[in-house]
Amino acid sequence: MLSSPNVEVGMRAGLAVAVPLLLLLLVGRLDLAAYATFGAFTALYGRNEPYRLRVRSLTVGGGTVLVSIVLGTVVAALGEPFWLLVVLLLIVVAGGTLIVTTFQLVPAQPLFFVFALLVCAAVPTPADEIAFRLGLAALTAVFAWLLTMSGWTLRRARPHGLFRGFPWKELARRPRVDRTAITDPLVWITVAQNVLGVVIAGGIALSFGLGHVYWAVVSLVAVIPPARAAHSISRSIHRVVGTIVGVGVTALLLFWSPPPLFLILVIVACQVFAEILVGRHYGSALVFITPMALAVSHLATPTPLNVLVVDRVLETILGAGVGMLLVLAAKGIERMPAVERWRRSR
Repeated sequence: MLSSPNVEVGMRAGLAVAVPLLLLLLVGRLDLAAYATFGAFTALYGRNEPYRLRVRSLTVGGGTVLVSIVLGTVVAALGEPFWLLVVLLLIVVAGGTLIVTTFQLVPAQPLFFVFALLVCAAVPTPADEIAFRLGLAALTAVFAWLLTMSGWTLRRARPHGLFRGFPWKELARRPRVDRTAITDPLVWITVAQNVLGVVIAGGIALSFGLGHVYWAVVSLVAVIPPARAAHSISRSIHRVVGTIVGVGVTALLLFWSPPPLFLILVIVACQVFAEILVGRHYGSALVFITPMALAVSHLATPTPLNVLVVDRVLETILGAGVGMLLVLAAKGIERMPAVERWRRSR
């Protein structure tokens, strides 16, 4: 059963994306929805943490998303040179893995960094709009940051008898900065899985001429377990099933060519439930993350539904299949004597 604190966290994340998207709808600039949505992803970090630690998680997680937006927007303005996008993708997926592990962020994968980079790189961007689009992303990130920290003020009011009946949650999660991550071979196995996986999955998608190569890459990153987590095929299957179910949900939602306001409501609702579930069961969260991702993409660059769904399913299977092969390979590597000796020595 979902507790009221979980619902509180989800509603806060939903509000972080609802406000900027509704403002863009009012001014007729929904073509900028991707920048607002990715900036709002800042609210996904720091959940269930004391505010003195939440500041760090929000700043690191949201800051890394912003860096990814900047890189993707610059690539788009340069005409999306393929070699540059590949280099930046490898940097973001490797660096993002190290960042989420070192700062013990949740979500514990570089999925949202990669997604922000690739979608922003795919949105046509005139050079004279770079500053405006990045400013929008930054403002949205600041709004999400402040919203996620707003509970600090309310909690300070408790000693004065205010909000006494509010169902306050215990802020039990206390992440630390893990300076050993950079030297941990298990972390580097995960980095290698992600780097090798995006090259293989993206390369295969390109060779078959699939229309949205970045979906294969995003699916691959979603399937690879966080660093130091158990490399379980069953968990990978849960993530594949969650993504494919999410594609089916998207088809049901978009088959009637809904108006933009409906898509915004879908994005907000999916953000709420994704945040509620992401720390509990990642496969279930992907049922909502996938429609949210596709709706954002559809708002920014509308695509015929049959292309959207077919490409997404094919590339999800491709990315997930490559991911599961790499999970099996990692299980073998972790059993190697040198790795086992290192783990026992810790």
